[in-house]
Amino acid sequence: MRATNAAIAACLFAAASSAQVLAPEEIRDPQLRGLQEKYLSDLKLITRAVAAHEFPYHFYFSRKLDLDEKEQKRSDQRSVQFDRYEGQVVLKITGNYFASYSAELMKPEERARLTYQAVMLPLLRAAVPAMEKADGPQAFAFEISHHVRKKVLGVSNEAVENLVLILPKASAQRLVASSDPQAQQAAVSEGEVFLNAAPISLWPRPDEEAAARPAAPAGAAPAPSFPTPAAKVRVETPAPPAAARDTSPEAVKGLQKAYQTSLDRMVQEMEPQAHFVRYAPPAFIPFHNGLYLQLSLTTTLPPAAAGSQYRLAALAFDQHIAHLIRPALAYFKDRDDFDGIDFSATVRLAADSADAGALAVEFFFPLKLLRAYADFDTTGQQLIDPSFVLINGERVSLNLQVAEAGAPSK
Repeated sequence: MRATNAAIAACLFAAASSAQVLAPEEIRDPQLRGLQEKYLSDLKLITRAVAAHEFPYHFYFSRKLDLDEKEQKRSDQRSVQFDRYEGQVVLKITGNYFASYSAELMKPEERARLTYQAVMLPLLRAAVPAMEKADGPQAFAFEISHHVRKKVLGVSNEAVENLVLILPKASAQRLVASSDPQAQQAAVSEGEVFLNAAPISLWPRPDEEAAARPAAPAGAAPAPSFPTPAAKVRVETPAPPAAARDTSPEAVKGLQKAYQTSLDRMVQEMEPQAHFVRYAPPAFIPFHNGLYLQLSLTTTLPPAAAGSQYRLAALAFDQHIAHLIRPALAYFKDRDDFDGIDFSATVRLAADSADAGALAVEFFFPLKLLRAYADFDTTGQQLIDPSFVLINGERVSLNLQVAEAGAPSK
């Protein structure tokens, strides 16, 4: 029976991968159709590798950009194909990435960089080896949409941004082969990057970031999108990046030793309001390519708080976690040798026994966002939206107002 189930799963997996590659007969250009047919099995390998990758948010191959997720699930997802761009043959991959960034907290380049790192880089790592010996693409082209939240006339609004990367094959090969962040950034700078058809740099120099962008003249035609040729802008070599965070066991151990005295004092002084878990003292842990300080807490809510897991998580933040942020940060003023704090709470109702009905909720907050919140520059919701919230180990989106308004369970 297990062998049969495994065979069925393998067939479904192969079928899903095939459905994400455009059929050769749908391509009119004879040369491109020939390449699509010749390398069809290699293109399917790309989609299988991508299917095995876990993205931070849902990602779908798609023939169309700017779809909502409900529509996306019903839409054509065959998007891996050979195409042309400025006279070159490229391997083009189009998709929709359902991350939603805050326009107030992130600059356009930061949003583009996150989507590049979360989606385009894994796509490159899947596509480049598959095309290593192919005589086909001279470059790789990616069109990926993501979402942006901002306020227009005081009203919250969510829009879509389209990110395009065209990277020469040789540059892509150097990028994938290198483990040096500076070398990887230099390879990306040899390509072209567009956000909503406007050329940008994923790693702008400080003077470029400070310079104000000129407004487009009234009535100007929109910049062309792929595959229509756009004005070529060569992105200059970026400034050296900050060193990648060392998350090795030795680094974690060293950081723990350096902060142990402060952590012991924090536990002693904050215990009356924090309710630390005694058998799980504060400890640094690797998470999402960074190091976070994990604070294990017990959050007890009144029986009237009963409801969905989202309601409990939202109330845990508002009634407990939010009140710990400023006092906790006071122990780490102006420090940047770790990346954030993980408030890891076991949430239960006051009427429950020690174990019954407990909910595990984790809030992974980057230090930059925590400091903005502590300085009253952002709201709790603006702190939560770009961060990571896990309920029983699964990442979720958490809208405080909506979740708390949920009717209590009976």
